Amino acid sequence: MKVTFLGTGAGLPSKNRNVTSIVLDLLQENNTMWMFDCGEATQHQILHTTIKPRKIERIFITHLHGDHIFGLPGLLSSRSFQGGEKPITIYGPTGIRKFIETTILLSESKLSYPINIIEIDEGIIFENEQFIVTARKLDHGVESFGFRIDEKDTIGPLLVDKLKADGIDPGPVYQLFKKEEYVELQSGTIVRSADYIGESKKGKSVAIFGDTRPKTELITFLSKIDLLVHEATFAQNQEQLALDYFHSTTEQVASIAAKANVKKLILTHISSRFQADDIDQLVAEAKEHFQNTTIAYDFYSYQL
Repeated sequence: MKVTFLGTGAGLPSKNRNVTSIVLDLLQENNTMWMFDCGEATQHQILHTTIKPRKIERIFITHLHGDHIFGLPGLLSSRSFQGGEKPITIYGPTGIRKFIETTILLSESKLSYPINIIEIDEGIIFENEQFIVTARKLDHGVESFGFRIDEKDTIGPLLVDKLKADGIDPGPVYQLFKKEEYVELQSGTIVRSADYIGESKKGKSVAIFGDTRPKTELITFLSKIDLLVHEATFAQNQEQLALDYFHSTTEQVASIAAKANVKKLILTHISSRFQADDIDQLVAEAKEHFQNTTIAYDFYSYQL
């Protein structure tokens, strides 16, 4: 599982930062990629990476401000020209359906694949045998969501040496130990599968938040996750600006990360008022409250 930042700026693009888009690379887990937000020129950013749009099968939109959605029509259209045939599912607040269907209709775009659009509310919005995605409302000027992605634990390895030592020879019966709670042997003996299965592998957990004021009510929602990706549009001495514009400061987010006991914090959605030589100071502000903090830049990747 890898997170790649295609755009890390707030509001409008700058020479150093494009507007928001994040890709969760799940190629090793299930040969797919998920995207979170799709700001203007996201498809241009993709050209500088190895990401293939046809591999993106789910897009999660945090909120409907332009710097988070204006890249969607272009990406969806281009995906048709780049071998995209598999369906794509888009999750987002109420209004995302109208935005997508209107732009596709008026531009007379012809897509080579079906689109499934799901307008979301709080709660579990997606689940399969590998992952659960849960949405929570944030505190922004428009409806904005944070997403928590939990990878389910995987069953441990079959303890072949122990099976053999107990006289259970290799064969079709081995497959039953990962499917059944109890297994009946040819001798008629019934054994407990768990006695022959190694320790399970704990799944990873990631939270990716949209624009928001700091919301301490969600500390429990974030508890002990492996990675929190959170906006930090303003510096610690700009709390009033953050309050007025429904955003967060470096200090506020780092404090939440510390209270939630997350393992890693990556800050993004950085205001264009900050130049490259300001970043060290922003990181230092956050690290005063949560040491394991990084500020993302365009094309930065983090492997979980």
